[in-house]
Amino acid sequence: MGGNANPFDCYLLIQGMKTLELRMDRHCSNAMAVAEFLEKHPAVEKVMYTGLESHPDHAIAKKQMKNFGGMLSFEVKGGIAAGVRFINQLQLCTRAVSLGTLDTLVSHPASMSHVGVPKAERESYGITDGLIRMSVGIENIEDILADLEQALNY
Repeated sequence: MGGNANPFDCYLLIQGMKTLELRMDRHCSNAMAVAEFLEKHPAVEKVMYTGLESHPDHAIAKKQMKNFGGMLSFEVKGGIAAGVRFINQLQLCTRAVSLGTLDTLVSHPASMSHVGVPKAERESYGITDGLIRMSVGIENIEDILADLEQALNY
């Protein structure tokens, strides 16, 4: 017949559903603020976020979406050493290769999830030495930006 959830799990699910829109709005607005901040930062080569007008798919995303999501990626200048240095300097943002939390999660694929993939193969997938992937959380945006600023300026 299938699984049956216990009453407490159902209660938690209902509570989560009640606040989903609020959490997603914050997730998306924080991501837009982070993308705009990163696009202007001199240590950042490129920002990939469909919410930015500079993104090649912005017009399509604008037609299809209410908001642009909370996931983005960017490239730091300086290659793998700069990517590792950036990740190691973060204090608020959590280093992780998975998703599923309200916290801001950041990964540097070249030194984390794809460390065993040969550089040429990795780059053929668009995973450069300076690529940073980010799931922007719902923390106070000023705290997130301050953490990114200090890590990029280290």
